[in-house]
Amino acid sequence: MTDTVAQDQHHGWHPFTQMRDWCAPGHEPLVLVEGEGAILRDDHGREYLDGNSSIWTNLHGHRHPRLDAALRRQLDRVAHTSFLGFTNPPAAALAAQLCGLWPSGKLTRCFFTDDGSTAIEVALKMTAQFWQLHGEDRREFVAFGGAYHGDTVGAASLGGIATFRAGWHFPVTHVAGMEELEKLDGKRVAAVCIEPLIQGAAGMRLWPAGMLAALREWCDAHGALLIADEVMTGFGRTGTMFACEREGVTPDFVALAKGLTGGYLPLAATLTTERVYEAFLGGPERTLYYGHSYCGNQLGCALALENLAIFAEENVLSTLAGKIARLTELLAALEKEPGIRAVRQCGFIAGIDVAASGAAVCIAARKYGLLTRPIRDTVVVMPPYCVSDAQLETIITAIARAVRDV
Repeated sequence: MTDTVAQDQHHGWHPFTQMRDWCAPGHEPLVLVEGEGAILRDDHGREYLDGNSSIWTNLHGHRHPRLDAALRRQLDRVAHTSFLGFTNPPAAALAAQLCGLWPSGKLTRCFFTDDGSTAIEVALKMTAQFWQLHGEDRREFVAFGGAYHGDTVGAASLGGIATFRAGWHFPVTHVAGMEELEKLDGKRVAAVCIEPLIQGAAGMRLWPAGMLAALREWCDAHGALLIADEVMTGFGRTGTMFACEREGVTPDFVALAKGLTGGYLPLAATLTTERVYEAFLGGPERTLYYGHSYCGNQLGCALALENLAIFAEENVLSTLAGKIARLTELLAALEKEPGIRAVRQCGFIAGIDVAASGAAVCIAARKYGLLTRPIRDTVVVMPPYCVSDAQLETIITAIARAVRDV
């Protein structure tokens, strides 16, 4: 047992992990120590393809030279300064650029937090206070069955998966789809929250085409606000910069995180409209009393700016289109394999339902050079954009061989 494993098993506590099994005699935790491009290496020198982009965060690959350089440049200035009552150049520039990625004049304000959960949390806080300030009795939040929006109390309350909602939560109405939503009293609804196009933790479940646009119309008709959780889908994952673009929808709030810094550092942003922002202008009683110590962190914002520059200057989305097409071909062949129940794809996101244990398949895939993580018995494929066609083939082959083994 290495020092790292001993220290970890005696003192660590991992997310979404049964620690009894993790610390069991004979269990050898995988210790990751290096990365380059789409490859990760463990402490024994073994190489693996990063099949889920280190939990859906890494966009352009590990040790990307431009992102590394941007981080070093910012370190030569300052790592972090408070955003409470101060500002800084990277945060101000990033807010402007993020708002500029949406139709002109639609989403004009940016609030920085730390991760996807807090990006949703502040959207809920803003929504509740917005309606209070307007004197309207809208207290009902609506979310969808199978949804996952994070683990802070408000975000977890929106979740439609019981496992993630255990413990404290506040009342939220969950609906299966538009048919159930239309039965609600829209005048009491404060906001509806959705993962656009595809639900992640539900097993990469796709929404019907046109559903997002129909939801926007319903919210407009009833005066409710629309919150789009683009934590997973943002920054190219669905083939466009944001999933909402696919149906021409602009929400009232959009939550961004994960790929915002290219997968390097925690940073999140919640974008909203001038209408929402203006409701908070006035005396102290109208102030948004919400914030985190690392809001507007300069290192994270500098990385996010370089991430956006890479998209603009290296034609990332155009290049990605070809890789999405190749992934579609590979998945079509995989679906014919014994032990594969179904395959779903949205852009560069895929969920593969297997007949065996998803966890067992992912462990078996390691010996074929693939690291990924399942959602129950759905194996997730979401590699960094730098992955080559040959590496894509290796990923799909590894899954097929692992399913046969299990």
